[in-house]
Formats: sequence, structure tokens, C-alpha cells
Amino acid sequence: MKSVAAFLVLAFIWFCGLLAFADRVQGQTPVRAPRKADGIVVLTGAGSNQRLAAAMGLLEDGYGRRVLVSGVNRQASREDIRNVSRAVRPLYDCCVDLGFTAADTVGNARETADWARAMRYEDLIVVTADYHMPRAMLELNAVLRPAGVTTQTYAVPTRALNARGWWRNPAAARLMITEYSKYLAILIRELVLSLGPRDDPRPKSTQP
Repeated sequence: MKSVAAFLVLAFIWFCGLLAFADRVQGQTPVRAPRKADGIVVLTGAGSNQRLAAAMGLLEDGYGRRVLVSGVNRQASREDIRNVSRAVRPLYDCCVDLGFTAADTVGNARETADWARAMRYEDLIVVTADYHMPRAMLELNAVLRPAGVTTQTYAVPTRALNARGWWRNPAAARLMITEYSKYLAILIRELVLSLGPRDDPRPKSTQP
């Protein structure tokens, strides 16, 4: 009986967390104009065309000096990315970097950290889908904050998730629940890691 009661309590907590997560996702859009930053990072994935267009729009409006497109398919060319992003060619040719090493959000974080270090950037605007943003920021901030890099979010709306009654749409509900579960897993991981020492991602000085 006690095990059943404990399960019901945990299920209730999980469900309340899901509602809070959904409210957070929906509250990110419509997005406000960010502060100007050193660079802009766009994370590829489902709905990449909209994410890329948003990032290029920020670049064209002067919100950052360069854009990193993280997690590009290895089979895609620079011209493929330019076409789907609808970027102005001169600006695209001079100020857009493509990252091909990231295969997931963890890879996005590492690729972004390497790029920020190489560019000596200290402030980034992160562009990704609204539902992906909470988990992406957990991963990114885990490696960027210790390196002294600050971040701003620029969420791209997902129509199905921002409609009233998203839970009535099986595909939307499945996406929200899946993303919430992934977010919880990363959150628990970070809480566990916070109990012990973590490696400093900043390069150590070679001077005596």
C-alpha cells in the first residue's frame, strides 16, 4: 500500500513538473529582441529552416558579429545552408561558421564552447526551438559558464506546442513529454555532478 502511495505521489510531482515545463516552453514566445552579443549560435534539428532564418535575421540586424551553425549534417554544403537560411550572400560568406562535429545537444555544447574560445567571445545568443531551449541551455551553460561565457536565449516557436490544448494533439503531447523527460534526466545529472568537483574547461596557464 505504501509503495502505491509513493508511486502516486511521484506521478503527481512528475505531472506538475510537466505542466510547469510546458508553461515555460510556451512562455518563451513571442520572443523579445535580445541584447547585442559577441556571437550567435543556432542549434540544428527539427525545424532547422526556421531556426536558421531567425539566426540570420539577428546577424543581419547587427545583434552579433558572427553565427555558428552547430550540428550541420556532414552531407550538407555551405550553399545548402545558405539556401535554407535565406541569408544575404556577402554577410553569409564573411560571417557564418558551420560546425559538423555535433550529433546531439551535448555535442552542440562542446562545439559552441570550442567556437567561443577560438573567437574569444564572452556573450552568445542561442537560437533553437522553444521546446528544445530548456535542455539546450542546461547543456550549454554547463560548459560555458565555467569558461566565463554568458548566454541569452532566442526561442523559435513550435506552432503545435503554442496552441491551446496541446495535450489534445498526440504528436504535440508526445513531443512535450519526451522533451520534458530528457530535461529531467539532464537536470538530475547536473545536480549529481554539482555534489563533486568538476574539471575547469579553461586552459591552464603555462607560466610559472
